[in-house]
Amino acid sequence: MPLSSETVVVIPAYQAEPTLRALVQAIGRLGLSVIVVDDASSDRTFLEAREAGAVVLQRAANGGKGAALRDGLAEARRRGYEWIITMDADGQHLPLDIPSFLEAGKQGGTDLMVGNRMKDPRGMPSHRRVTNWLMSGWISCIAGQRVPDTQCGFRRVSRRLLEQVPMTSERFEIDSEMIIRAGWAGFRIASVPVTCVYRREASFIHPVGDTFRFLRFLRRLLAERRHASRRV
Repeated sequence: MPLSSETVVVIPAYQAEPTLRALVQAIGRLGLSVIVVDDASSDRTFLEAREAGAVVLQRAANGGKGAALRDGLAEARRRGYEWIITMDADGQHLPLDIPSFLEAGKQGGTDLMVGNRMKDPRGMPSHRRVTNWLMSGWISCIAGQRVPDTQCGFRRVSRRLLEQVPMTSERFEIDSEMIIRAGWAGFRIASVPVTCVYRREASFIHPVGDTFRFLRFLRRLLAERRHASRRV
């Protein structure tokens, strides 16, 4: 019997051929459907996802994690799902942690649950821990709610939130945007402990370029907030 017929898992994927098939199959064994958005990969990402049983959307051009995730969330809404779990495609999020999100959701009253790797961050390099701690404190302050691990993309989000909170980011800053906009809109945000899995393979994150992009995004978001407050 499915764990939840109202829930779907959305996975933005780029060059994920080595990990995607096993991930989709493991989620399927939990009784959940999967939507994969292939962000114009040049490897077998699309075929691996489709052969594993996922619904696969294929972008014509690479747009970044945010663009792919927004496409997946829109497709989940179009298909009528009430809850969406988001996961990365590289194996850093374990399907065995999905039931924790579903169990926590039974308490109600929370439209966004964010995975928390910092409860037991063993395996995460010290510099990543410090960066995550600083970013999480900063984003929590802006959002107005304490979120211990704002950079974790393993989440459970409601259809209701997605219908009321617009997101525009195209790259990795989408994770911060979701939390900030949800907090500003008055949605309750909770955290769910998840396994910390750190893989040392090459990352698609570019520290310098992504940092400047994030700062531009944050400046734009705060300016938007100030402009909206003046109109009230």
